[in-house]
Amino acid sequence: MVFEVIPAVDMRGGKCVQLVQGVPGSEIVSLDDPLAVALDWVSKGAKTLHLVDLDGAIEGKRKNAPIIEKIVRACREKGVSIQVGGGIRSFEDAASLLELGVSRVILGTAALQNPELVKQLSRAFESSRVNVALDAKNGKISIKGWTEECAQTPVEMGRKFEELGAGSLLFTNIDTEGLMQGVNPVPTKELVESVSIPVIASGGVSSLADINTLKKTGAAGVVVGSALYTGRFTLEEAIVAALGD
Repeated sequence: MVFEVIPAVDMRGGKCVQLVQGVPGSEIVSLDDPLAVALDWVSKGAKTLHLVDLDGAIEGKRKNAPIIEKIVRACREKGVSIQVGGGIRSFEDAASLLELGVSRVILGTAALQNPELVKQLSRAFESSRVNVALDAKNGKISIKGWTEECAQTPVEMGRKFEELGAGSLLFTNIDTEGLMQGVNPVPTKELVESVSIPVIASGGVSSLADINTLKKTGAAGVVVGSALYTGRFTLEEAIVAALGD
C-alpha cells in the first residue's frame, strides 16, 4: 500500500481557506479561486484531493456545492480521485456526490447521529466509497464542525463503523489541527491498530518529518493543508518524503 499525501481544499464563502482549529474567522489563508487551487495541486502531482465544504460542516448547508461540482468534473477528466466532506447530512446528499463522480464521501456528524446511513450507503454503493470522519479532541469524538463533544472515543466508533460497512476512516486530531506545531501519532496509531480498514490521518502536519511519523503509524495517507499553503514544504517534497522509509 502506497502512503498518500492528500492536499486539502477547504472552502468557506466560496473561497479556499485554512482555519485554525476549525474556528470561523481564524483564516490564515484565503484564496479566491478554489478550482484554480485544486488544479494547481493536481499539476504538482496530487493523485487525490480532499474537498471540504466548511459552511456545510458548520451550518449544515452545503453552500459551496457548485464549486465542488466544478472541481470534481475538472479533476475527474484528469483521473484524480476526489473525497468530499462537509454538510453531507442525508443519503440523497451522499448519493448525488457519488453519482457525480466523487470517489469517496466523508460522513461526519450524519454518521454519528444516524449510523444506519453508513450501512445504507455501503450497500447501495461500494463500501470503499464510504468514509467516516472521526474528529477527536481530548480523546473524545467531536461533531457539528467541532462545536459539540461526544462521549465516545475514536477507537470505539472506528470499530462500530467498520462493522456497519465503512470502507475507510478519516481521523483528525483536533488537538493539533491548524496549529502548525507537529503531530501526535499516538491516537492515530491506536485507531489504525483497532480496525482493519484504511485510516487516513489529518491534523497538525507542519514538517516533512511529521509525514514520516504518521506513515509509521500504519495510516494509509495524510491530509495536509496549512503546511502546504504557508510554504513549510512543497507538495513535490511531501510526495518524495512519503516514499521514504
